Order: sequence, then structure tokens, then C-alpha cells
Amino acid sequence: MNNKEAKLRIIPLGGLEQIGMNITAFEYGDSIIVVDCGLSFPDDDMLGIDLVIPDVTYLNENIDKVEAFVITHGHEDHIGALPYVLRTVNVPIYATRLTMGLIERKLEEHDILESVERHVVNFEDKVKLGAFEVEFIKTNHSIVDAAALAIYSPAGTIVHTGDFKVDYTPVYGDSINLQRFAELGHQGVLALMCDSTNAERQGFTFSERTVGRTIDGIFQDNVDRRIIIATFASNVDRVQQIINSAYKYGRKVVLEGRSMGNIIETAQNLGCINIPDNTLIPIDLLKDYPPEKTAIITTGSQGESMAALSRMASDSHKKIVIDSNDVIVFSSHPIPGNEKPVTKTINALLSKGAEVIFQDAHVSGHACQEEIKLIYTLVQPLHAIPVHGEYKHLKAQANLLRELGYDKDRIHILRSGDVLEFNGTEANVVDRIETKDVLVDGLGIGDVGNVVLRDRQILSANGIIVVAAAIDKGSREFVCMPEIVTRGFIYVKESDDIMEEMQDILVDTVDEIMEHNVVDITKMRSMIRDALSSYIWNKMERRPMIMPIIMEV
Repeated sequence: MNNKEAKLRIIPLGGLEQIGMNITAFEYGDSIIVVDCGLSFPDDDMLGIDLVIPDVTYLNENIDKVEAFVITHGHEDHIGALPYVLRTVNVPIYATRLTMGLIERKLEEHDILESVERHVVNFEDKVKLGAFEVEFIKTNHSIVDAAALAIYSPAGTIVHTGDFKVDYTPVYGDSINLQRFAELGHQGVLALMCDSTNAERQGFTFSERTVGRTIDGIFQDNVDRRIIIATFASNVDRVQQIINSAYKYGRKVVLEGRSMGNIIETAQNLGCINIPDNTLIPIDLLKDYPPEKTAIITTGSQGESMAALSRMASDSHKKIVIDSNDVIVFSSHPIPGNEKPVTKTINALLSKGAEVIFQDAHVSGHACQEEIKLIYTLVQPLHAIPVHGEYKHLKAQANLLRELGYDKDRIHILRSGDVLEFNGTEANVVDRIETKDVLVDGLGIGDVGNVVLRDRQILSANGIIVVAAAIDKGSREFVCMPEIVTRGFIYVKESDDIMEEMQDILVDTVDEIMEHNVVDITKMRSMIRDALSSYIWNKMERRPMIMPIIMEV
């Protein structure tokens, strides 16, 4: 493409209208860079699905243009899809220190580490990628080494905040580089893509250190009880503060949960967390210390069924048993949609006599309204593109922008797949790329679609009826009457009348097949399925999956 004719295009391939699966392509001429590559977790109706990753068909179709992945920070909704996407879109990755450390662990688990080109970037570094140049800017978030991006193109500068908040007293490292945002604003910014997660919340997000004071108070008030704290494994600053309080009060600390151990080990190796000597102990040594001299930092703050805290609550944890002398702290807020499993876990813990603390032990890692206003005031972008959130969050940020004096035609609420094209100082959605959820089921990637999910939903709701029969290969006559087997439909031992009636229907259907000289097996299956389906609906108003199996002998 002639660069004189080239235009800057921003194409979100995921992450809009939802929390999770963040990935955005920036295209100019023959260059594409991709910001983040995250996953989301399945909805309740996605039965058997482990993960949901973005559809990168557009990147595969334009693979010769794709220069690199540029990653803002190390949360799953920003890096989790990389091991799957890199199998077809294998381009270099650029990220800060801890972010890259977490990515490398993932790539190693998937046995693709050595085949992927990786570059660790420092804050204020600029990376030349085709027609683009990308600068990494220090921000604050609920994970160390989070970055905003200044994306320079021939058409102008785009600032992408990543996930951020303004924390003047961070636990680790420096505060957000507001000066650099102001400098970029003075130079001129074409568009700002800003985190919308907390756009409905007034005021400022509290500093992470406020949680540290709360946690310290919990340790002070419970010197004679074991303390178990559940938090996100990726919140290294939170873990640091818990360890600080445990050390202060002379407790040994156990890190429980695979992701907790992996992330903290990576952070420790990179110098992103300071753990005093002889503070951490393996879980096998927990029994050697009085309970009141121990603290456990665990996964499971979202009520995940297989997470360590959920297994403790259900008495299925092999090494930790909850009792009435335990204080259990949920140092997180439920992610929307997780309220029920979290409540279930809390109730199970309370039933064992444990004290559960759920309030005031968490602060968000995302900017509230006043911080969003601050960033826009500093950057002064010509165009505003709310990102990272459900539609209501994007809309809430748009409302804030109108308070700041932004006209409607300067605010762009996009959908995943929209192509926002800049023509000089104008920006419009000019096209739409089809995107879909790619479902990961075990080792299968994208091999489960809507049809399979629908079948699973039917099976889960109404069960299955299998009709097994055999016909003579030569005469096409039934060798014996079909046999009925059910699973998840009715309790056979208490439903003799229904089973007998279904058997009678099968006899009539077989007679009909023979009478009309039906020899096509597909037609036989259809007649059996229709007859049973009609009976079951009229009898019970249920629609189980009916699977006739007819074998030739």
C-alpha cells in the first residue's frame, strides 16, 4: 500500500462489551501491531469449556503485516491467550519485566518458549515496529510493572492507558508517570483509549497501602488465631503487604495454590517482591508450627470450584482443615457473575465455625471517575475511545467525557470487530470484521461451536435416551426389538410405566418401518426419534436428546 494513501485503523478484536479477552490491532499501511492478547472465562451456559480466547482470523489473514504483540501487563485477560494465538501468529512479544516473566512461564508450560521471540522493555523505552513506534509509560495497577502505551504513527499519536489507577503511594516502585501523560498532551494526541472498568464509580480509587493497614489490623487483632487470606495470585503488592504483616507478628507464611506459587516465585526471582528469609515455608511443614504462628495466602477468592480455598471449604483439601479458630479474609471483590460461588464458599466456611472477613480488605486496581478525568485533562486527546469494560462502563465514561466538553462526534464507543479509521482529524467506523468466541475445551481449540454447546445444554437440562437396535444386512429386517437406555432423563426404577409406553411406541414404529419397506438407516433413525420425541413432549413437556443407534449385522 502506498503510505500516502495509508490510513490509521484501530480494530478491537475482543475486550469490548465484556471484562476480559482484551486484544486490539493497530494498522497503518503494511504494518500491524497488536496490543494485549487475553482470555476470558466461560459463561455458565458454556458447559465443559475451560477458556475463551479471541478470534484472530484477521491477523492470520494479514500475517505478513503483523509486527509484534505489545503487552500492557500480566493479567490473564491481557496475556492468557498468547500460548494459543502464538501457534499461528508467531511474532515477537514486547513487555516489561514481570509481565514477560509471567508470559514466559505460560509459554514454557505449553512447550513453545524457545520458538517465540521475546523482548523485555523498560519504562520510557521506545520500540520501532514497522510504521509504528511504541513507548512504554509507567502506570499503577493491581500488578507490578503495568504500562500505558504511547503509539506513534504517521497519522498521529494514540495513547492507550492499559488497566490503570493513580496511586501516589504504591507498595512497589514509582507512582504513575503523570508528567509524561502531560507532555504527550502538550505534543498533541490524536486519540486516547482509556480504561472504563470503574467509570461508574465516583471519586478516586484508594491506594493499595490502605489495604495494608487493614490487613495489619487483622493480624494485630487475631494474634491467637490462624489467618487465611484469599486474594488474586497476580496481585503481588497485596501478597507483599500480607507477608509484611505476617513477618511483623512472627508468623510463617504458606503460599497455597499453583498460580499463587508460580507468580510469587517469578516476582521474587525478578526482584518485584521482598520476602524476608525463613518466612515462607512449604505446606508440608505447616503441621510443625502452632496455628496462631502461621498465615496462609491462598487462591480461591472468586469461589472457583477447584481453587485451594474452595477445597478447604468443602473438606477436600488434603493438608488444610478449617476449624473455629481460623480467621479467613477475602481480599478481593467478586468479579461480576461470581457472586454465587463466592457466597457459597463463604457460607461453607462459616458453617465450620470460622470467622470470615469480607469487607474493607480490598481496593480496586482501576481508575474511578476523577482519575479518568485527570488523564483526559492531561492528555487532551482529539478523540476519545473508552475501552476495557461492559457496554455500561463504556457508556459511563462517555457521559464523563461530555462533562469535560467532548462533542458526540469525538467519542467513539466501539464493538469488538469495528474498524475505526482516521482520515486526518476525522474518525469513523468504516467496516466491521467478524469476530467470535473461540472455545478451548481441554486440548481442543475452536473445535467446539454453537451446535456442540447446544447439545451439551440439552443434555444438561433433559438428559439423553439411547435406542439401540440391529437389522439384518440382507433382509433389512430388525433382528430384535430396540433397547432403551436413558441417562439424566428419568430414574428408571421408579418410572416403569413411562419405559413401557416408550417400548410400545418403538414396537409400533418398527411395525411402521417394516410395513412401508423403509430400508434407509437414516430414515429409520428419524422415524424412531420423531415418535419418541412426540410422546415425551406430550407426556412430560421435556425434550431429551434422542440418539437411535442402528447396526447392520
